[in-house]
Amino acid sequence: MLRNKIALTLCLCACVMFTFADASHARKKRIVFGGGPAGGTFQVVANAIQVYKPVKAMKDFSVKAQSSAGSVENLRKVNSGKSDFGVVYSGHVYLGANGRMKNDTHKYDKVMAVSYLYGAPAQLVVRKGSGIKSVKDLVGKRVGVGNAGSGAFANCELFFTHMGVWDTIKRNPMGYNDAAAAFGNKQLDAFWLFTAFPSGAVIMAAQTNDIELIDLNADAQATGFYEKYPYFAQLSVPAGTYRGVEKAAPSFQDSTLWVANADVPDEIVYQMLSVIYTDAGLAHMVSQKKTFKEMAIATGTKGIVTPMHPGAIKFWKEKGML
Repeated sequence: MLRNKIALTLCLCACVMFTFADASHARKKRIVFGGGPAGGTFQVVANAIQVYKPVKAMKDFSVKAQSSAGSVENLRKVNSGKSDFGVVYSGHVYLGANGRMKNDTHKYDKVMAVSYLYGAPAQLVVRKGSGIKSVKDLVGKRVGVGNAGSGAFANCELFFTHMGVWDTIKRNPMGYNDAAAAFGNKQLDAFWLFTAFPSGAVIMAAQTNDIELIDLNADAQATGFYEKYPYFAQLSVPAGTYRGVEKAAPSFQDSTLWVANADVPDEIVYQMLSVIYTDAGLAHMVSQKKTFKEMAIATGTKGIVTPMHPGAIKFWKEKGML
């Protein structure tokens, strides 16, 4: 009889413990981190942060990476609160905050900057010997222009419209990997990317074709593009980045930012920065993709021209960056 009572007591204790554990787990806030499409660096950012052990060990919240079309979709979802964090180009945060997005006058004023991640350059891939030497040579050509809703698509439309060719090309909205496959099958004459280099999609394209990257900076400089859109900066994709491309390809880039919805608790933003921007955290990010070697305390506020989240302000002030 005594043994039965002891067994019953132990069973009840175990049930109570499991109940408390389940309740504790249920209380953890779910933080959605908007990434991007397959083949793009945005999704690598979100995945890398989600799987980092100190992030997974957070007691009060858990982080869930969620794929998206890219920068523009992330801007809208973070602003609405459907995503808590996201990866968005600085230009889109700026245009969105001021109601200047293409065909969209809504002001996305709840998107707060958290940190600079890396520079994302425009890349336009063509076949060697195609005769395409400038964006203006794309008239009548089949061009992959990025996923609808992505930063790549939005910036392609922006630049090609500025150059007067957007309505003259045969546009094919698709993700980077799909574009590289279509290019390899001769279904596209060119495809556009707006992502860090080296891009896996361009590497894929270079395995099936001899490729070239178009000089985009020459067109931008000659047409006043930088004066009209001052958040873009000049840079070059170095020679040898891709197989067979032996010359540097001048281009332009936007800053890729980690952003948060204004209603995300300050302490969550502060804690996330505190574990990612450590020697171990930054080493983890670089282990996921070499592009993230740009991430550092010294560059944490680079390229940010819009309001920062209060939790980020606290962190960067402590680091002497504000």
